[in-house]
Amino acid sequence: MLNECLNGLNIDPAGIYVDGTAGGAGHSAEIAKRLKTGRLIAIDKDPTAIEAVRRRLLPYSATVIAGDFKDIRSILDSLHIPAVNGVLLDVGVSSHQLDSAERGFSYSHDAPLDMRMTREGFSAKDLLNTYSADELTRVFRDYGEEKFARRIAANICEAREQEPLETTFSLVEMIRRSIPAAKRRTGGHPAKRVFQAIRIEVNGELSALETGVPAAFERLNHGGRLAVITFHSLEDRIVKRIFQGLCTGCTCPPDFPICVCGKKPKAKLVNRKPILAGGDEIRENSRSKSAKLRVIERI
Repeated sequence: MLNECLNGLNIDPAGIYVDGTAGGAGHSAEIAKRLKTGRLIAIDKDPTAIEAVRRRLLPYSATVIAGDFKDIRSILDSLHIPAVNGVLLDVGVSSHQLDSAERGFSYSHDAPLDMRMTREGFSAKDLLNTYSADELTRVFRDYGEEKFARRIAANICEAREQEPLETTFSLVEMIRRSIPAAKRRTGGHPAKRVFQAIRIEVNGELSALETGVPAAFERLNHGGRLAVITFHSLEDRIVKRIFQGLCTGCTCPPDFPICVCGKKPKAKLVNRKPILAGGDEIRENSRSKSAKLRVIERI
């Protein structure tokens, strides 16, 4: 949703903008092209992405930072930037990460169980071989909305007593055996929800949203805009709730004659409903089908 994002940000050629999830720098490059005396800050926590972003943004007035968008306060402080005109967050896993088989994000390629966006620290293999059955059930249920979470978790714990889970296909097979045949024939790939859940847990994606979205908003100038693209309901619910809170004014009971709480809205919705990808884009890129864009403006 490149054009939708650019329109949502309402770019000022003299403004300062942050792409908090630069990825392949597609959005970043188009933002930078529209700046004259302005500046772009491109952030990503994937070291492989950072290399590509630096190359692509070389012709522009851009600063590339290896970091996590949830740390936007400290990142902008380190650059002596008190406020910005717009922030874009395109959250979740990138197409490049999914298509890089060795990263272990995809259930379509056999690879080591990794799924780390930062390429360091706690991995999917660590999670699957150390979490208890109850902990695995929680992850699969809460982050993947998987109906057979407990059965899958129990089978994983039983299997790893013989040998640890090492590869994506060994996990796929474990999931497949745990789901009734009739259920496997509907709802897409049977491993989709569990892989999503593991990735979210390994990378702390939802907690990053809870921290990063309010932090990004607080660094906006008045009239500045925050645009967030999400790809599944868990992410969208968090963003929707935070945006609603920022746009809510007086919370006094309706029978109070006057406001005593003194609360005023900090933002207004630019689009009342989420913006969805158009038919042409979905035909060209099927992954955009689940994308939702929400935009707010600081007032």
